[in-house]
Amino acid sequence: MKLVTFELTTQLGRVQRIGAIVRERTIIDLNSAYASYLATKYETRRAYEIASLIVPPDMVAFFLSEKEGKQAAEVAIDFVTSKSVYLGPNGERLTFAMDEVKLKAPVPRPNSIRDYLAFEGHATFSGQRELAEAWYRMPVCYKGNPDTVIGPDEVIPWPSYTDQLDYELEYGIYVGKKGKNIPREKAEEYIAGFTIFNDVSARDIQALEMSARLGPAKGKDFCNIMGPCLVTPDEINPSNLRMIARVNGQIWSEGNSGTSYWTWAHIIEFASWEETLQPGDFLGSGTVEKGCGAELNRWLQPGDVIELEVEGIGILRNRVGERPPKRNFTR
Repeated sequence: MKLVTFELTTQLGRVQRIGAIVRERTIIDLNSAYASYLATKYETRRAYEIASLIVPPDMVAFFLSEKEGKQAAEVAIDFVTSKSVYLGPNGERLTFAMDEVKLKAPVPRPNSIRDYLAFEGHATFSGQRELAEAWYRMPVCYKGNPDTVIGPDEVIPWPSYTDQLDYELEYGIYVGKKGKNIPREKAEEYIAGFTIFNDVSARDIQALEMSARLGPAKGKDFCNIMGPCLVTPDEINPSNLRMIARVNGQIWSEGNSGTSYWTWAHIIEFASWEETLQPGDFLGSGTVEKGCGAELNRWLQPGDVIELEVEGIGILRNRVGERPPKRNFTR
């Protein structure tokens, strides 16, 4: 399944729902569709109540339903598509065209963000840097700011403290269930799905703060982009995904997920080592080799349109916002 969080404008204001993409450009509201299925099949007056427990309209709550929720979502999709049902028992719409809604990040606010440095090619700048021995002993990460997550087609803010704004061609996973000390052999059981990730970077302040042997912080924490959808593990092979970055329609970066030194099994095992992973946590792959402007000495400009494409997931598109007057920090 390709799952999304989408926003609707209603008489009561904007509301967020979760849905499944079918036929490329149609979204099925999974909560409403499952309620319609229950009402039709069992003639129960409690269809909406039951549906909200098994297929809630929030993505992290949906993760908590685990296999029961996934099976119910599949039933709801089949009910709508096979029977051409488009309205629920109370007249509510069950399907929407993509251009009728606003896509959000699949999980609008993850519980946490850990972004790993899994690609040796990027870590070494294509062999120009020597890595510490520790890099080959364990997957290392930084922890990002979940309050700065945005989704498809949203504007990338340009911080007033940077002259070097950069994109990052990555993908990542959402944790689907709680776990601690997860053996790598069972790691796949904890993956709810995959999405594209762009942890936009301010390279100049990132280099400055990391020269003090901590970070990144300001260099990363202002914007994390995820989307356009979450693809469940049964529909994707993470060991061989073509990855492309375009700026204003021109290809700047190309890579493949299979070049990663650390696998998701390694990363999940290490991340959960004496630490509990929670549903809704996000783990990033890190940037593929030559998957950012810093490696190419090419820099983003206001108004640039960035498209990150990962095979089997889709295209994550965003525009760079206006550049504000430069501000400096002094003691």
